[in-house]
Parts: sequence; structure tokens; C-alpha cells
Amino acid sequence: MATKKFKCTVCGYIHEGNAAPEKCPVCMAPASAFVELKDEKKKGLFSDKNGNAYIIMYSTVMVVIVAALLAVAALSLQSRQYANELNEKKQSILSSLSAQNENYDTFIDAYVLDADGNKVEGEDVFELLKDLQGAFDNGKYPVFEAKDGRVVIPVTGSGLWGPVWGYVALEKDMDTVAGIIMAHKGETPGLGAEIATPKYQSKFVGKKIFDGDEFVSVKLRKGGAQDPEHEVDAISGGTKTSDGVTAMLYNSLRNYLPLLVAKREPAPADVMETPAGNESNEENVENNE
Repeated sequence: MATKKFKCTVCGYIHEGNAAPEKCPVCMAPASAFVELKDEKKKGLFSDKNGNAYIIMYSTVMVVIVAALLAVAALSLQSRQYANELNEKKQSILSSLSAQNENYDTFIDAYVLDADGNKVEGEDVFELLKDLQGAFDNGKYPVFEAKDGRVVIPVTGSGLWGPVWGYVALEKDMDTVAGIIMAHKGETPGLGAEIATPKYQSKFVGKKIFDGDEFVSVKLRKGGAQDPEHEVDAISGGTKTSDGVTAMLYNSLRNYLPLLVAKREPAPADVMETPAGNESNEENVENNE
């Protein structure tokens, strides 16, 4: 039978036998001061729940389990999140046209243009909106055309603290602003963040982006608009954001000049054809001769 080991908790003396000694031969501590030592070979690495190994392993397992649960939750909610984002974009487009009561799918025709104003097939406009500046850099320009002939152009730029973006709706003349929706990542509340308020956005309605045949966009002027057709008052205390919006409108809208110019030009008049049997007087004279 294997001999047991007992350790004196006072002095550390090790006693071998079937039971602890009545007294420790070293420090004279009573038998109650001894504890039995288990065979170290039989103890596992993680048997001590207070040991570092056990704590590290337990923490690692818990992190993996929590990460897995979060990944499953994210995947299960991904489709719903995308649907919400898509619906938000559609509503913003309709809002820029003041057509919130319309059905996007029946009221809007979305397509993509290249740098020459030609339609590009096989592109998802909403995928391009996820990185609009990247789409612009690649020569792809999303357009949203309403059934009544107005168009909505997405715009993107930078404010004071981060990106700003929005949608500019133009009347059928491709010149007059019908409405605008703007949003931002983190502009200062009460200052630059005012670009996202309906009150400020209403200032753009009726402004012109062309001065005759020259594209000029719409400018936010510090100190107050001086050109009533092409300028709006800059945001008080939000100079950097105002400058960012001015640059956003000019740089984004000019990408669509081929489309805007083409739609602004009147369609050529139909060539009058002379019906058969109704020759002109000159032709009749020549025939008689």
C-alpha cells in the first residue's frame, strides 16, 4: 500500500505514513496543522482552479465562445441591417424630391453613368453608394431619375471632423435645385451639424447650378449670400463645414455634366418631310419645263 505524505503547515516538514503524527518533530505543531499531500503526478495542469493556467484557459475559452456568439448574431442580423440601410437611402432620395409618399420602386429609375454620360450595365447603384468617392474615382456615377423627369444626384465630401454626404434633386431643367438632403459623420452640434437640419436645407431650394451655360454649382458664402441664384448663407461658426459642403457640391455635381448638359439641350426639331404627291412649287415648275 502506498505511503501517504503529510505536510506541516507551520514549518513545512514532510511526514510519510498512513496518518499525520501527533506532533511535528520539528516545530511541535499538533496533528491538526498537517495537510495531506496529493500525488503531483496525478494532478492535471488545470486542476488548481486558482492557478494561472486554469484562469488563462478559462478566459480564453470564454472569449472564443463570446466571439462565436457575436459572429452568429451579426450574420443573422446582416440581412436585416442591410435592408434598413437600403430603405434609409431610398427614403432620403424621395425626401430630396419631397416625394415621401411615393413608392421608390415605381417612382425612381436608378442607373449608372460613365464619364461620358453613357449608361453602364450590370452595376448596383446602392453598392456604389457604400463608397461613393471610390465609385467617382473609378468613373462610375449613380443617378436616380424620377418619373416626372427630375433627377437626384448623390454627393460626397469632407467636413470639419469627418465625411459629409447627401442627395441633390434637380428640376427637369437640370439647373434648379428642387431639394437637398445632407448628413454628416461628426460635425459640431449647433454649428456644422446644422447642414443636416430641414431648416438649413430649405435654403438651397430654387438655387441654380448654372450661370447661363457655365456650371458654377451652389456656394455657401461666409457673411451672407450675395448672389441670390447661386449662393446660400454659410453656417455661422461652421466655416470649415460650409467650405466642405461647397467643395462637395461642386466636385460631385461636375461629374454629371455630360448628363446635365444633354438633358438641358432641347431635342432637335423633327425634319419636315414632304408627303408623296405634294411636290413643292419649284419641283412642279421643273417638271413642267
